[in-house]
Amino acid sequence: MNSAPAASATASLEDPFYYLANFRYVVAWVLARHSDLLRADEHDVLQQWLTLPKPSQALLVRMVMRKGELFRVDKLSYAEIGDTHKALAPLLARGWVEDAPELNVAELFKLLRLSELRLALNRQQQALDLPPNATKTALQAAVTPVLTDSHPLRQWWPTATTSIVRLNVMALCDRLRLMFFGNLRQDWAEFVLTELGLQRFEQVPLTGESRAFQHRDEVDTYLALHRLRERLENGEPPEQLACEVPAASGNRWLDARRSRLLLTLGQTAERSGDAQQALSCYAESNNSEARIRRLRVLERLGRYQEAYELAQSALAQAGESEAQALGRLLPRLARKLNQPAPLATSAAEAPTYVLELPGPQPVERAVAEHFTAPDAPVFYVENGLLTGLFGLLLWPAIFKPLPGAFFHPFHSGPADLYREDFVRQRQADIDACLAQLDDGRYHASMLSTWHAKQGITSPFVHWGILTEPLLTAALTCLPAAHLRACFTRLLSDLKHNRAGLPDLIQLVPDAPAGKPRYRMIEVKGPGDRLQDNQRRWIDFFCRHEMPVEVCHVRWQPKG
Repeated sequence: MNSAPAASATASLEDPFYYLANFRYVVAWVLARHSDLLRADEHDVLQQWLTLPKPSQALLVRMVMRKGELFRVDKLSYAEIGDTHKALAPLLARGWVEDAPELNVAELFKLLRLSELRLALNRQQQALDLPPNATKTALQAAVTPVLTDSHPLRQWWPTATTSIVRLNVMALCDRLRLMFFGNLRQDWAEFVLTELGLQRFEQVPLTGESRAFQHRDEVDTYLALHRLRERLENGEPPEQLACEVPAASGNRWLDARRSRLLLTLGQTAERSGDAQQALSCYAESNNSEARIRRLRVLERLGRYQEAYELAQSALAQAGESEAQALGRLLPRLARKLNQPAPLATSAAEAPTYVLELPGPQPVERAVAEHFTAPDAPVFYVENGLLTGLFGLLLWPAIFKPLPGAFFHPFHSGPADLYREDFVRQRQADIDACLAQLDDGRYHASMLSTWHAKQGITSPFVHWGILTEPLLTAALTCLPAAHLRACFTRLLSDLKHNRAGLPDLIQLVPDAPAGKPRYRMIEVKGPGDRLQDNQRRWIDFFCRHEMPVEVCHVRWQPKG
């Protein structure tokens, strides 16, 4: 089991045990690449599992791939597995599945049907004077306050016609999934979607050193942060969870996840009115949005001097998005403290007009239809054109097989895409791609990539938007200098700058005087206004003399 797994990552769906083959693939992958991150007892579980009869292996995997850890045995019926009880026996014997687990009221109501609940809780229903035909919701609301203990199903319902089991190895299986994918967002469905052809991924060469985690404590930290977020979503108070947030580890991407969790905890506390807890979470989070939230809370509390000093300190290292927010905060704080107003640079504004159209209807479509012409088509692109062109040109740099960037066959993009050193790690490759804009090679290069990589998942190329007619017209009409400027801005902050681009673009390949031209149009419906990221892009376009305009739509009066 210490050899690297086979190259193919998915089993044929014609095999009724396809899911078992996929799970075995992950186990082999983890044992080959992450063996040192598993404890001896975890190794033992995996090795024992591999020796079980095939139906027992398959039943465990079926349970792992379902939601939750509690299952009715009568629902664990699979044709390829056969006798459920026989397959279950080795799992029960090893303690990987627990027979007769204790259930609380919420779990009981989740597992049983209404008719079964009425039998199980008949005495309580009568004692609470509930009508015999009470709904499941009404019954649960009535018994929850009085039934606070947990019991096995047979104690709840002595004549139960089914039994309940609990899966006890889900924590280990989540750990395997995390070490394979590098996140818990992706799951076992990736294998099926790939086999069905619904998802295709770039085939990046992987080595034995290609893995998401280097140390076990990194896996532990990720799992701890994930569980805290789950508990927050389930309603636990942020002040309790904040005390359990792991300390910063020095691992940049894990510390970024930690900062985002603290931001979310702070926002939850702020919404509930606990300003002090919110401030504590925001202060501990090294996240630009958390810094702005902290300043706004301080301003609301009247702590102007503290907010002013923090804002000035943040401004020195702020990116575009944070600087924009600070540019609004600082003048207000300066006025409160009778300080000189900071010098502000006004954002450039695009030509703006109002268009009255029949409606209501989707505003982007209405404006596109209004302006489009046979020799000047209008395309709805939003964030799909410039980012798509960027993705095509920089495809070799984006999918460069660097250590820590790709470590399994299902990456839509590099794992370090939004990390601070993404560009620095690939600077020479990025420069080589951008150089094609200077000598004209980019036309053929981007068209070639569009054909060669068609349908492969990319963080920037949305194939449904970037059609071949749009691509060829855009390459004809958009000057290389404009593309280079836009791509350079994207690279300066990929996370924030990939959004906020104009909704429409009109391309005129056969313009008079033989000079192709284009214009970008940001569309705003009734009551809508420009968002901050849109304002930043418009300011950029105007300063670089790129044609952009803002169209406000007003619906024509009926009749």
